[in-house]
Amino acid sequence: MALKKIDMISKLTEVMDLDQKKATDSVEKLIEIMKSTLASGEEILISGFGKFSVNEKHERRGRNPATGEDKILPARKVVSFKSSGSLRKRVNGKNGN
Repeated sequence: MALKKIDMISKLTEVMDLDQKKATDSVEKLIEIMKSTLASGEEILISGFGKFSVNEKHERRGRNPATGEDKILPARKVVSFKSSGSLRKRVNGKNGN
């Protein structure tokens, strides 16, 4: 099960003792800052968590699996995430703080 935006808002109301509106505004604003930062091509580095970056994918040859038809897939940008070492350790149940 995924942690959804509404779940993050609920956790903020509990942990930070914020009212629902302030927690919602905080999460929405943070997400908007992250979107605009990535859209401008900048990276987001959160110490102890990881780094979000935008990578260029070049035009490449592809195939439609349903028809077998060859196609040229256009160049595009993708968002990538690389976790920090401490997050990897924590996810793997090791002593990462």
